[in-house]
Amino acid sequence: MKILYAFQGTGNGHMARAQEIIPLLKKHASVDTLISGHQSQLKADFNIDSQYKGISLLYNKTGGLSYWKTFKDNHFLNAIKAIREIELSGYDLIINDFEPLTAWACKFKNAPMIELSHQASMSFKETPKPDNKNFFGELILQYYAPSVNKIGFHFDNYHPRIKKPVIRKKIRNLSPDKKGYYLVYLPSFSDENIIKILKKIPVEWKVFSKYSKSPIRDENVEVFSIDEIQYLKYFENCEGILCNAGFETPAEALFMDKKLFVIPIHNQYEQECNACALDKMGISNSTLLNLEEIEKWVASDHHLQVHYPDDIEEILVNEVLVF
Repeated sequence: MKILYAFQGTGNGHMARAQEIIPLLKKHASVDTLISGHQSQLKADFNIDSQYKGISLLYNKTGGLSYWKTFKDNHFLNAIKAIREIELSGYDLIINDFEPLTAWACKFKNAPMIELSHQASMSFKETPKPDNKNFFGELILQYYAPSVNKIGFHFDNYHPRIKKPVIRKKIRNLSPDKKGYYLVYLPSFSDENIIKILKKIPVEWKVFSKYSKSPIRDENVEVFSIDEIQYLKYFENCEGILCNAGFETPAEALFMDKKLFVIPIHNQYEQECNACALDKMGISNSTLLNLEEIEKWVASDHHLQVHYPDDIEEILVNEVLVF
């Protein structure tokens, strides 16, 4: 069996999931890989056979999705050309993690594809969403990487086709402790905005930033450039995590029994849906870097017990490769 595993390069979650899934797939099939997008800070620890710029959602420095940057900095004509040129005839199955080029190519060429992504979970009516639906956000979830056959990942099993998160072994192998400091990963905010708020809260903050090229310390706030080894070291022993309302980082924080506070990226509907699901689970959240809300969270001792089994190979063998 020959498989093309195509995944989105925007954000780190898709790459983190690929690092777990691809070695497992290679135990059962011949696998080629394709990535599109250009906003991930994680590096692949496997060979990537095809790479495209694709279409990435881009953000401003105040925590919001920037429609202007998304329109201006993406090359839509090149994406259309790539969709036409991607060769799929040699594959028995395309597994797609919210990657638009192969998704549209499969649609036009009637190639066998199954979507295996967090975004796939959003198509099930049982998945928690805000009361006020975002029309444009719903369109993106439906048409950005269109698919018919789906298996989704989410914080809980809201539907039989929705599985619990894939927790990478680099996280499972940690020995968590709580040493009083807090870890921050808010790549949609500028370092200046983060420091301005957090230095008013008298605990130690370890901020990982895609903007910082060298370590910075401003009173009780320490800022580091993205480094996975250092990040995991601080993640292991932090008291809590302050992050955007993506999927993988909050899921890993819950798995590690860390306090969690999420801020959905403004105008990013998927993150608004994630924040809604977490809110129903009792997790602190806000639409802004809100000083009072973060102070209240730091002072609390709320933890949520979750069970995220290491069952992704079983899912692949029993539900994906039999497609």
